[in-house]
This record gives sequence, C-alpha cells and structure tokens, in this order.
Amino acid sequence: MPFREILNKLLEPGERVLWEASLARNAWDIRRDADIVREGDRPQALYVVLAGWAQKYRQLPDGRRQMVGIFLPGQICGLDLFTVARHDHSLAALRQASVAQVGRAELCDLLQHCPNLSQIFCWSELVAGAIQREWMASVGQRTAIERVAHLMCEMFVRQGGERTGGACDFLLTQRQIAEATGLTQVHVNRMVQELRRRCGAELGQQQLRVPDFADLSAIASFSANYLHLGEADRIADLAYPLFDARPEFVASAPRVGREGVLRLVGAGL
Repeated sequence: MPFREILNKLLEPGERVLWEASLARNAWDIRRDADIVREGDRPQALYVVLAGWAQKYRQLPDGRRQMVGIFLPGQICGLDLFTVARHDHSLAALRQASVAQVGRAELCDLLQHCPNLSQIFCWSELVAGAIQREWMASVGQRTAIERVAHLMCEMFVRQGGERTGGACDFLLTQRQIAEATGLTQVHVNRMVQELRRRCGAELGQQQLRVPDFADLSAIASFSANYLHLGEADRIADLAYPLFDARPEFVASAPRVGREGVLRLVGAGL
C-alpha cells in the first residue's frame, strides 16, 4: 500500500485537511542532487516529499557514497527533529523535487490537533527500519544481479506498479543504483542488461517496465513482507494503547517526566 493510502486510512478527514494545508504552506522546490540537510547539521524541521524522490546517504571522507534510503511522494524523511541532536546522514533530492519543511513549533501544534499523526510517524519509522534491514541483507548476502533485481522489485511494489500496467517511475540513474546496491556503475550496467535479457525488465526514460513480475522477483528472491503492505487497519488496532488518550489510560499511566526520561536513557533503558 503506497504511503499516501496509509495516510488516508489512518487520518480522520479533518486531520488530513490540516496536515495537507501545512505541507502546502511549507513547500519548496529542490534542484537535482541538492542537499536538503547535511550530516552534522542540527535538525530544524520535519521533511516530507511532495513530488520527485529523495535519498538519504552517508559519504566517506574520500567522496565515496552509500545510499541508505529512498523516499517517495508523501513520505516522511525521518523523525530526527525529535530524536537526535545532529543529523548522522545527509538528505538530498534525487532529481528535481518538491519538499515540505515543517518546523518544530508548527509540528507540535499539528500533533495536538491531529492525534492520529503519531501513529503515522511511528509506522513510518518502523517501515523505514525494515527497509534498511532488507537493504543490509542485500549488500551483505545477495549477488549483484539479485541486488539490482531486488531494488527494482521494491520500487515497483512501493508504487503499486502491478496496478499501472506493469510500469512505474524509476528516477535512479545507474550511478545511483550503484550507490544503493554497493556495486560499481559498470557492474550495474551489466546487470541491467542481463535482467532485460532474462525477464524483460527494462529501464528507460525514468520508467521501469516489468512484463513479468514473478520472473523478476524470483531472480531477486524478493518477498514484500518487510514493506508491511495492506496493514494500516491492523497497525491502528495494535498501536492503539500506545497513543490512547482516554482518561482511564492516562490516569493509570506512570508519569515519568523529563528527569525520569533522562535517568532511563542514562541507564540504557
């Protein structure tokens, strides 16, 4: 289920109006390859992709880069604003993109008026973690052709390519595929050609065309379980006690407070 469908499932109509108004008010255009945040910066806002794709990456001192996440339209680019003092990665536009930058004060106000946003944020972080674990398994264990095929499968499924005639957007260049899969650009080129020969999967004009997804997924050893598709209703039921503000829940909940939180963190939870 694409991320926007999760929003539609979990947000009440009034909450969705407030959320979308905030995104529209804080939208700005980013040129291709431009950094949105840089590693070491202090978090200032929550970032949401409105159009185009964004990437998270880590760069070594000699310029070598590893892509560690891809964000599609509607997706939240992490909750660093509430969790860390400095960014431990960079965030950049893959091509021309539009991104909403929601500052801390406005975001706190949104959370007050849109309580279901907390579930959205929680779900977003859990799925992002699941995707990173799968990418780690790819780089560590999959062969070159499996890595490239797996990335194609993931982007196809995340965008609902099976519902759009076997095609979806694919904004990565072969250099960027190499940065996501830990391969060289030359090796990626060979694997792309081999996949076209073996199962007809083809990249061109910023599109991925997959005539037989079963063949491509078999090459990749792909299972979409880690994407948690179609789980919005179940997620809402499971997470309800974490976010329930009913008086009986609040009254019975232990009040830790800021000092208590600091003690827990200091003790390693």
